[in-house]
Amino acid sequence: MGPEDGGAGEARGMAVEFRGVSKAFGRLQVLAGLDLAIRPHETITIIGGSGTGKTVLLKLIVGLLKPEAGQVLVDGENVAPLREDELVRVRRRIGFLFQGAALFDSLTVGENVAYPLREHTRRDDSQVAARVREVLALVGLDGVQGKEPAALSGGMRKRVGLARAIAMAPSLVLYDEPTTGLDPQNGEKINELIRDLQGKLGVTSVVVTHDMHSAFKVSDRIAMLRDGRIAALGTPEELQRSAQDFVQDFIAGRIE
Repeated sequence: MGPEDGGAGEARGMAVEFRGVSKAFGRLQVLAGLDLAIRPHETITIIGGSGTGKTVLLKLIVGLLKPEAGQVLVDGENVAPLREDELVRVRRRIGFLFQGAALFDSLTVGENVAYPLREHTRRDDSQVAARVREVLALVGLDGVQGKEPAALSGGMRKRVGLARAIAMAPSLVLYDEPTTGLDPQNGEKINELIRDLQGKLGVTSVVVTHDMHSAFKVSDRIAMLRDGRIAALGTPEELQRSAQDFVQDFIAGRIE
């Protein structure tokens, strides 16, 4: 196991690739020549200390940020140089569960889940309603379409956000701190859904978290960000057996 495993050398057929990606904010260099190849249909979790650039990676994938150097490839296409109107086509294949679920409080649950379908497809009302029911059922929430987001628990809001993220049948789902702010029971439900949806939908999942229990539960592989690059990469078992002190320190909670 090492940072080179799953790097640029695995280029062919990858779902997402970072090739020599650098990103800075003013004088703060967050990513410095990062390489990472994400395999189709796997769940990979990105871990690392605060400010190491975990969420930056997700934003680079969807084009919300642009790298200063390198390539970010989604299904073989470099998204870095794409204009906003060109990115719409790429984003239709990506579901994004934001840290706070990012629901529209002025819309019902059903309207929230239907939003991307109404924006990006030509489905009629009955087709939209059927798809909303289908994806809410996948996250265990069919029947709450008429409720307001404010009436839901934090765990239910996350699940509604996940239903909206998969409404367009994406091939790639990005999770930004999916268990943050949830009690252990609801956090476990989200972990189970991430694994369940990978199996049922065949999606590639990229998870950013500081929750090591969640990382070990949902991941096929875990990548650790350090000093702007992938410093460790392997299965959960491989990371747990790592001889690298900084990996063990992070797992044990000695690095924030």
